[in-house]
Amino acid sequence: MLGVFVVVIMMLISNVTTQNTEEYYLVKEVTEAAMVDAVNYGYYREYGELKIDREKFIESFLRRFAENVSLNTYEISFYGIYEAPPKASVKVTSKTRSFIVNGDSTSFDIVNRVDAVLELMSQE
Repeated sequence: MLGVFVVVIMMLISNVTTQNTEEYYLVKEVTEAAMVDAVNYGYYREYGELKIDREKFIESFLRRFAENVSLNTYEISFYGIYEAPPKASVKVTSKTRSFIVNGDSTSFDIVNRVDAVLELMSQE
């Protein structure tokens, strides 16, 4: 009985950690791509500095994120979005399903936070 209990717990932990890793890299890659999409090239041509459009970043992030996730409950929070210099902070919380172990119901909320800064690597 103890062996079965340990195997069930190991499967639950493995499922949660795998989901956490996948979501972290997804949030990281989507944030980077959305920042590149949101670059204001007119401002860059005129002043030589990078600047992103806040609304375009949020729109691109939500679109790209929705294309890559399965049906699950996510809560996405944007905070600290600066247009110049380009910086964005994103927090994605996923609500996992409830697990019932020995009559007790347990659920896990996985929180991934990413802070991203877009830099220009120029050659002089």
